[in-house]
Amino acid sequence: MLFVLLVLGNHPATAPVLLGGAADFAILTKTGISTVPSSSITGNIGCSPIGDSGLTGFSLVADDATAGQFSRTTQVTGMAYAANFAVPTPSKLTTAISDLETAYTDAAGRTVSSGANLNVGAGSVAGETFTAGVYTWGSNVNFNSKIYINGSKSDIFIFQMSGNLIVAADAEVVLEGDGTGNGEPKNGNIVWQVAGHVEVGANAHMEGVILVKTHAAFLSGSSLNGRILAQTAATLDQATIVAPPPPANTGQSNNEFEVNKTNNNLIVGLVVGLGGGLVLLAMLAFFYYKYRLIKAAKTKAAVPVNEVVIAPAGVTVANSKRV
Repeated sequence: MLFVLLVLGNHPATAPVLLGGAADFAILTKTGISTVPSSSITGNIGCSPIGDSGLTGFSLVADDATAGQFSRTTQVTGMAYAANFAVPTPSKLTTAISDLETAYTDAAGRTVSSGANLNVGAGSVAGETFTAGVYTWGSNVNFNSKIYINGSKSDIFIFQMSGNLIVAADAEVVLEGDGTGNGEPKNGNIVWQVAGHVEVGANAHMEGVILVKTHAAFLSGSSLNGRILAQTAATLDQATIVAPPPPANTGQSNNEFEVNKTNNNLIVGLVVGLGGGLVLLAMLAFFYYKYRLIKAAKTKAAVPVNEVVIAPAGVTVANSKRV
């Protein structure tokens, strides 16, 4: 019974990549963030171990109310953090950078979902449609037109590549629902794990969390709904970056609610399965008891019954006792 009922949980095939403290940032790097004004960033930016000398082109203004824990800039709807700002900012950034590295290692270590997800298009993926799962390329990945990410709001997409991610000018990542009524994929559930560097061309548009081993460059007019989490630097040229809201617990991904709901469904399925199994056992026991009663009654009916008959002496009556 239980092995059938386990499917009630509808457990997702791919687990989310947890960002930890890195989820507090739209852009987080180790060696700096530069902008050619004016860029527009919705969410926090930060760099560590480099100090605020790594934040260039932003015209930062220190926030006096917090005694220098962060700065502000007209290009960021959020706060700018650097390793040389007042406590507790340095430790906050150290944790976030560590979590960034952990997330990168996690994403890079995922197993490709199927053979069909290996080296799609030999790295040239223009026009491709991707459904939920893990995709792997042992090369650069590039596209010069639209690509489509198709699924629901709880689906996870991980794109791994050993080379660079090159998005040509005017190219676009399009999110589309899978027709189940469960919404479109969330950009917080789309992860690009890039072992080389990332270049997003002029006026191109990206979706998802970019975990890049080296640097990311967003050229003139380019945009991203997601995060740039780079282990060297990020450069922007009048780019637009919009981060998804950080989860309530930054140790969790934006998909955590869906995962928790799925786990709850699994638990309910198990409970229902156990309850159903007990009911079935009770029914079997009842029918077995009825079967034994019926069998006993038939057996008794087949055995002759000795009757008490008063008969004259010397007369034998079959199946009777003499009185």
